[in-house]
Amino acid sequence: MKRYTLVTLALMLLFGRAHPLADAASDARAQVDFGNKVARRGLWKEALYRFQRAVEYDPTYAAAWNNLGIGYEHEGRMDDAREAYETALDLDPDNLTIETNYDLFLEVSDRVTEDPQ
Repeated sequence: MKRYTLVTLALMLLFGRAHPLADAASDARAQVDFGNKVARRGLWKEALYRFQRAVEYDPTYAAAWNNLGIGYEHEGRMDDAREAYETALDLDPDNLTIETNYDLFLEVSDRVTEDPQ
């Protein structure tokens, strides 16, 4: 993430340029939106890449972490999925969608662990 001095931030605001943190949040949302579109088309590797980019842009964006968990789960990367879901819940503990996705993940993960075929 870029670091800006106080003078640089003041000049950016003075001349109408958006705050860099606002840009990062906007970029993260755009990545998630695009990731969702390609995931619906079954392009999971691209979706996963977009969700990863989103959390790089804005590591506090809980929905991006949730979607990253879904992507990892789809690719069979269960440890990574668990970590992503837990990060999402840490960031937004009252989000019912994230909680539901994590609970469903735990159910599937437990069944896979129990059935050693």
